[in-house]
Amino acid sequence: MSSPQRDITLRFLAEPQDVNFGGKVHGGAVMKWIDLAAYACAAGWSSRYCVTAYAGGIRFVSPIHVGNLVEVDAKIIYTGKSSMHIAIEVNACDPKSLNRRLTTHCIVIMVAVDESGQPVKVPVWVPETEKDKQQHATAIKLMEMRKKIGEEMEIFV
Repeated sequence: MSSPQRDITLRFLAEPQDVNFGGKVHGGAVMKWIDLAAYACAAGWSSRYCVTAYAGGIRFVSPIHVGNLVEVDAKIIYTGKSSMHIAIEVNACDPKSLNRRLTTHCIVIMVAVDESGQPVKVPVWVPETEKDKQQHATAIKLMEMRKKIGEEMEIFV
């Protein structure tokens, strides 16, 4: 039996239908690509259907233009009982130069579910490299911060 797939990269060209009125790829298209990569990564890790539970900290760093080669990298950085925290990085470049630049990054949490939509256990990911350990620790810190933010947001519900 093969080991779970921890990361994945989606590659494609930004198309005219992805552009906003300002002539750049709109954030909604980028968020869709992020969700697709997070799903593919989570499904590859868990061997299950997965749903998005959270997407946050989205930073749009630089624009993506029509015709750019886009790479969406997704990587497991923490696993809970049924959840997988996935670091996402979006890079783009002119396909003729391949001079990649960071355009967007964020964290997405996916949950593995069974046929009735109930959460199911996922394989545990154990960090090995120093960078893995740092990202794992950051995922834990972010969980604590999200909990505090969630408590503060209760006033709006």
